[in-house]
Amino acid sequence: MNFIRLELPDVVLIEPKVFGDDRGFFYESFNRKVFAQGTGVDPDFVQDNHSRSSRGVLRGLHYQIQQTQGKLVRVVQGRVFDVAVDLRRSSPTFGQWTGMELSGENKRMLWVPPGFAHGFVTLSDTAEFLYKTTDYYAPAHERSIIWNDPRIGIHWPIDFEPVLAKKDAAGSLLRDAEVFP
Repeated sequence: MNFIRLELPDVVLIEPKVFGDDRGFFYESFNRKVFAQGTGVDPDFVQDNHSRSSRGVLRGLHYQIQQTQGKLVRVVQGRVFDVAVDLRRSSPTFGQWTGMELSGENKRMLWVPPGFAHGFVTLSDTAEFLYKTTDYYAPAHERSIIWNDPRIGIHWPIDFEPVLAKKDAAGSLLRDAEVFP
């Protein structure tokens, strides 16, 4: 696997080694030892999630203020633009974001550590999104920052109004959000 530190150095792009021929392909999507060597993090994943979204659906920007979750995310079908936002007030990159396309074709994965909000928008007709988390889903601790917060300034590669869940449409602005120390 190839591990690439992004603009926000704690967020890591992972490019797996893919072995393919005319029959199809194989790749190792997670190996704890290799992941720890490449990221410097030895996660204890406790939950796997799978979502399917239609074109234009934007999910996020989500995080849990307690029972914080690190997420290893990937797309197995379709294309999304995936985003991580640093919500650690003590970080020199507080309020900054990084984003990239993840797809079933490029097979890239993104490590989004605890202390970051996460979201994505679906760019293809549908997308199937898989992710591992380092803590369990805790609805009482879930928070959402609005996708188009001008303070964060995410450059979503869309020319349409995204489809949002009610909780995402009601997300906080960063200036009003509960964030990490």
